[in-house]
Amino acid sequence: MEERPLSEERAPQQESLEAKSPFELRVNLGKDVPESDVRTALATGEMGFLHSFTTGSTVDGPGVRVVAWTTGCMFRCLYCHNPDTWTLTNGIPVSIENATKELRKYRQGLKVMGGGFTLSGGEPLMQDRFATKLFTAARAMGIHTALDTNGYLGDRLSDAELETIDLVLLDIKTWDPERHRHLVGVDVAPTLAFARRLAERRRRVWLRYVLVPGLTDDLQDIAKIAGFAGTLGNIDRVDVLPFHQLGLHKWKQLGTTYTLQDVAPPTQETVEQVCAAFRAEGLKTH
Repeated sequence: MEERPLSEERAPQQESLEAKSPFELRVNLGKDVPESDVRTALATGEMGFLHSFTTGSTVDGPGVRVVAWTTGCMFRCLYCHNPDTWTLTNGIPVSIENATKELRKYRQGLKVMGGGFTLSGGEPLMQDRFATKLFTAARAMGIHTALDTNGYLGDRLSDAELETIDLVLLDIKTWDPERHRHLVGVDVAPTLAFARRLAERRRRVWLRYVLVPGLTDDLQDIAKIAGFAGTLGNIDRVDVLPFHQLGLHKWKQLGTTYTLQDVAPPTQETVEQVCAAFRAEGLKTH
């Protein structure tokens, strides 16, 4: 039987691809896409599932960025602020053609502002074929590209595909394997392997570390991450990201058990201690 083309979106027409913030709750926007089309989309990259595009970011790479937020993630972070992006079909189904058109609207402005395009999530490499096509299209337009990833599926990208990514924003959740499994549900080893591969390929990296009181504030564990990062030679900077509760409303509306509702953001003193641990290894912090 001949497969149907994936060029036409099936999302509700009233749902805009551009959002004011990734903290908007979006669910079931791709629920009507047949399973066979989902499989074809993942295999070919001709269609992807996006939570939204947001503009004006200054924290997701250098300059002012356009960020596309994918859906689908294999991690189940206890402190995730976008749990609606865990499920692939919560996203809007978008053809690669239309995603490229959306990005092209910002091309000149991004160049003027020294910015670029960041693909985040969710976990973008759950849709690795779509991601590589979108990065290739962005590079063809002369747009700086960045991938925000947990690194778990980094081996899905070939060396040639890594060359289409100017910067990797790599999230390392914690060092201890048992603690990592508790925090996100899977092992840390694939993330560390991807970090080593990026270093071997001399790809630029911003390391990201989410600081959660009581979960990821163990200074001995942090020192091990810092020591590891300091040996790689390709870490441009480390972003220490204080825990916040901006995604709490999503957990409540999704009816998902959230165990951190009484956790406060880390103190400035704690943030500075963590930054100091990274600086002690010769790394710049932000």
